[in-house]
Amino acid sequence: MNRRKFIRQAGTVIGGTLASPYIMPSGLMSMSTTAPMAEHVVFVLFAGGVRQQESVLQQYLAGSQNENVEGNIMYNMLSGAPPNDKIAYGRDDIQNNIIGAIPIDRILQTPLAEQGTLFPEVRFSKGGAGHYNGLSTGVSGNYELSQSLRARPASPTIFEYLRRHAGFKATDTWFVGVDIGGSRPLLNYSEHPDYGRRYGGNFLAPLTTFGAPGMKHFMDFKNYHPETEWEIIREIRGFLNQNFSTEGLEIPHLYNSEEEAYQIREFVRSTFEKVKANNLILPPVNDNRDLKAIGYAVEVLQWFKPKLLVVDLSDIDVCHANFTAYLKNVHRADHGVGFLWREIQRIPEMQNNTIMIVMPEHGRDLAPNPIQDLNMWYAFDHSTGNLNTRRIFSLVVGPGVQGNLRVGSESNPVGDAADIAPTIADIFGIKQQVIDKGLLDPAAMSLFDRI
Repeated sequence: MNRRKFIRQAGTVIGGTLASPYIMPSGLMSMSTTAPMAEHVVFVLFAGGVRQQESVLQQYLAGSQNENVEGNIMYNMLSGAPPNDKIAYGRDDIQNNIIGAIPIDRILQTPLAEQGTLFPEVRFSKGGAGHYNGLSTGVSGNYELSQSLRARPASPTIFEYLRRHAGFKATDTWFVGVDIGGSRPLLNYSEHPDYGRRYGGNFLAPLTTFGAPGMKHFMDFKNYHPETEWEIIREIRGFLNQNFSTEGLEIPHLYNSEEEAYQIREFVRSTFEKVKANNLILPPVNDNRDLKAIGYAVEVLQWFKPKLLVVDLSDIDVCHANFTAYLKNVHRADHGVGFLWREIQRIPEMQNNTIMIVMPEHGRDLAPNPIQDLNMWYAFDHSTGNLNTRRIFSLVVGPGVQGNLRVGSESNPVGDAADIAPTIADIFGIKQQVIDKGLLDPAAMSLFDRI
């Protein structure tokens, strides 16, 4: 199998901050040197820590609870029949008072693994398998082995590479995070002196911006007068600093082009109107944070048609204490990914011109912890050094991508968690420029070159 079998060449806000607290100036250092494989990329961090047993291995309860029930609860992404017993991952059967008894209807008739290429055994090869290291490795292509949770990556992110070397505008690159917890608002640019916030992407935490805090401060989106309404301005500034500053300091003034600032302002105004009218584009089932975040990600796609959008999910992380809720959220994340792919095909500028990549940030332990949920099922952590926690998968789908192809196996793992940044660089024709900078992990490689 060679590269051609995998993929064939495819033809103003206060202080410059608000919904996107990091809005960067347009910049251009050098253009891409090869033709792009697609005009758009969407990268889903299928995050929260997903065990191989419940995802690509489709063991359902057999790989975790000593219950002899197997099946596929991710049937928008993966091929395979769902479980036929002990259904607990769906919607609640209100009439019969049974929790989780109704699986969510599939959105995609052809699973993404049949439409594209699945790497079923990828490895998280270095450092602690925690959320920060996993998320930052996904967007930078380098493991952050010695950094604290509340710190920017030391290595450039894919946003910076694309802004600097492919000439993308700020509004061409977006990171949509479920919330502003942990390190999420820090992953849109790095501390690297050759890159940094000049080349960062826009960050949006929609459940904060368009949730209760944002509704209070920004719903009417007025132009406040600095003399007569100074107290309101101070309150808004305090809200922004509290939510987006990591050190209790003023947020740096970050500027956008006049046209981009206007577009962002109008996007926020329009989205607030949709919130008030209960008219957001949401998945058919939208009963957790991940699904709502995916709905807002689609709003970003429809408005800006960005070159790169990264969306980070997180509700799967309930597995630390509630295995049933974990199964439900894995099932919902699959529902959200199926919805996202369907909606991409409904955007004329992105239809048949977008490659989507899905990868968990890390796995979870093989053995459970002592906590049991209401079904008496044991929970699972993600411990540093646990080999099962280092097992993840990657899925690539889009124009020209070889369909129904599996690359690698448990006995022959293929791929690394650091592969996504060089893969995206490859799609946009700047792979060699990124490699030549020498800032990727030595294990990182474009998935296109792993065949």
